[in-house]
Amino acid sequence: MHNLMWLVRAARWVRNPPSAKMVMMVFGIIAVGLIIAGVEMLGYWPEWATMERQPRFPR
Repeated sequence: MHNLMWLVRAARWVRNPPSAKMVMMVFGIIAVGLIIAGVEMLGYWPEWATMERQPRFPR
């Protein structure tokens, strides 16, 4: 059933595609996310910007 909904959504996009501005914004957001992930993997991410993991169940 969900596959049918994706096909309907894809057909809607083919009939009315997003503007070039919207596509560039989406690619920009993805690029920023990849840059942040790369900086963190290389170890250049500042310690103050890292969240500390909290235990699920406090003891």
